[in-house]
Amino acid sequence: MSEHDLDQPSSRPERTQITSADLDFALAVQLIVAWAGEGEGEVKRLAWWRSDFVSEYGGEFLFASLLPRTWRWAVFQAVRETARRNEAQLRAKAENPDRILSLFHLGFEMDERLDERLSELKRIGVSPAEALPELGRLTANAWDPQVFAAWAQGLGPVEYTTAPAGRRIKGTAPERLPACVAHLAAALATPSEKYPLPHFWRPA
Repeated sequence: MSEHDLDQPSSRPERTQITSADLDFALAVQLIVAWAGEGEGEVKRLAWWRSDFVSEYGGEFLFASLLPRTWRWAVFQAVRETARRNEAQLRAKAENPDRILSLFHLGFEMDERLDERLSELKRIGVSPAEALPELGRLTANAWDPQVFAAWAQGLGPVEYTTAPAGRRIKGTAPERLPACVAHLAAALATPSEKYPLPHFWRPA
């Protein structure tokens, strides 16, 4: 690299400064919502997506035999991906899907950072419940929709309107990841038969 090259601005923007705690909070929220959205087979939760990964005789039984050391992470990764795909299908139906910022679509860089953090936690060797205590607290007991609603409501007050794509949160998305994710999940406190796709509308 030449001295001239050092004087030039980098062609790749600097990555947003964000802490591991911020990423862990966002991951915990994503995994809790993904877990709550299951409702297939023996699992009787919100049934937003047809899967039963986080269940004793569903995904847990399968992954425990295939991945004895990391199966607990594998089931949550699988249900997170299921939630992401279902959300993507809903976004695709919107008039301008690229302008939607949602819980599983936080922007390329942020989504990448969360994927990297999830892989890092998986390599450390601790369980999801140990790494993300809030996830462990909500998933340790039998499913209770009122507990989930109380958890979502406890993330803070949020106002939204019902738009064709789903629940559009009023105002602009907070710059800080934890606040942004908290607003998106808080919009799930009101029950809905189908995933209501809480989202912010990006400026044009």
